[in-house]
Amino acid sequence: MRSLLRYFIKNYAFVLFLLLEAISAALVFNYNAYHKAMYLNSSNRFSGAVYESYMSVKNYFHLARINKQLAEENTVLRSLTGYSQESVIPDEITENVIVQGDAYNFTSAMVINNSVNKPLNYITINRGAKHGIKPDQGIITHSGIVGVTLKVSDSYSLAMSVLNSRWSVSAKIRKNGYFGSLVWEGGDYRRASLKEIPVHVNIAKGDTVVTSGFSTIFPEGIPIGTIQDFYRGDGDNYYTIILALGTDFKSLSYVEIIENSSRDEIWELEKITGHD
Repeated sequence: MRSLLRYFIKNYAFVLFLLLEAISAALVFNYNAYHKAMYLNSSNRFSGAVYESYMSVKNYFHLARINKQLAEENTVLRSLTGYSQESVIPDEITENVIVQGDAYNFTSAMVINNSVNKPLNYITINRGAKHGIKPDQGIITHSGIVGVTLKVSDSYSLAMSVLNSRWSVSAKIRKNGYFGSLVWEGGDYRRASLKEIPVHVNIAKGDTVVTSGFSTIFPEGIPIGTIQDFYRGDGDNYYTIILALGTDFKSLSYVEIIENSSRDEIWELEKITGHD
């Protein structure tokens, strides 16, 4: 014990440096969702594998709910007529599922890190480049959209969540086709806003909002949520619309990543006009 004490006294500067470094790293990763997710998504595969193992054990105790979720997601995939021609039901909940279609491919993944209470929220999934995942691919569940892939390593991907104030999604009201932008402005993880819907449009509480298809990220018609409330301010030309999101971001376990096989061709064509 005395030897250990003498060592600390002799090397107090170095020990203090290590302690401060550890505290700084802990603060960064615990209070910054992006850095925490990037850490798991980096070349440190060991950390990602440990987190994945933790989630596997956690999910083991929720098998009934997860199997129900997987069954519902396969039902959604089967219903995407024109997106995929067949759906594969996994033998095990951790098996990678790929559904091949004419325009879209679907790959299943497990969520191994997720945040909902930051202004900028990110999700880490256990699928990466070796599974065919690329940046700018949409992520969904059976109940709605989740986000878009941002950075990809060999085995993992970092995704920007719908619950990120820097991201917007093209969305439309299903019953009439009027489209606008879905944005999350912070606060409640169960709510988001639909912008740019003109006040002459007939809308009602409970109306369903889906993806417009006006991007290469999501096919048309993927659920987003329902109109919970709306109002018009004095002199406003557009409604302020509050949506109840279909996806429960607090209970994300398994997701589907969408690959648009026509994406590169569309991007190349739209470069002519500078269209985003």
